[in-house]
Amino acid sequence: MKIAVLVSVGRHPVSGTARYSRNDATALSLALSLAKQHAATLDVLHAGDPSNPALSEYLALGARSVEVLDLSSIPQWQTDAAPPLATRLKGYDLVLTGTRAEGAFDSGMLPYRVANALAIPLVGAAVDLTIRDDCAEIRQFMPKGLRRRVEVDLPALIAVHPMANAAPTYAYARLREGTIRAVPVQAVTHADHLAWTIRPATARPVRLAAAEKRSGHARMLSATTTESRGGNVVIEGSSVEKAQVILAYLREHQLVDY
Repeated sequence: MKIAVLVSVGRHPVSGTARYSRNDATALSLALSLAKQHAATLDVLHAGDPSNPALSEYLALGARSVEVLDLSSIPQWQTDAAPPLATRLKGYDLVLTGTRAEGAFDSGMLPYRVANALAIPLVGAAVDLTIRDDCAEIRQFMPKGLRRRVEVDLPALIAVHPMANAAPTYAYARLREGTIRAVPVQAVTHADHLAWTIRPATARPVRLAAAEKRSGHARMLSATTTESRGGNVVIEGSSVEKAQVILAYLREHQLVDY
């Protein structure tokens, strides 16, 4: 059996420093466990810049080596990583990856595009994975705490959920022993050359809402019945008077401190 793990470069949410992706690290931990159980060959792949220091952190997480499809000669917003990855992944029985990257290009579409190019099934949001004969049994993460078990024939691509049953372990000695191997590939560029601007995300405005003072029973009843919640509709008066009504409401519910 041949197993491959696709890894990306993450980004620290506070400092913005490049680091390993937590989603892909979880997928790597699951792949290491499966490779040990089934004596399988495990390859770790990345499409991007082989000189990125964040890739070495995957060595510390258990990868013996990281094979990098070198796309550093082309700007990231012009290149397409899916075709070279699909070409490299031909012949693998199982491909694991995270749900999405942590940088600016985190649409989550790469697993779907690679699976479509390979003509293999894809299962997303996997939290647990077992292999039996020529099929894989996956437990999927569902909303509101639900889980669902599905079976898929191999070869297949599995996108691992961040809450998967895996705990990555970091060891500095493995970082020193592993290697980063760059492989030149023929990159596919986009037809258009529209420049992208990357900047930190701005905080969304917080919606002001009065604290709920009713009992739990009253809130449950309001969820099943239509009732009037009160309030004042101010139509008459000047803009200053209307603003004073709004300010009085905010002060009454302690939504402002002035």
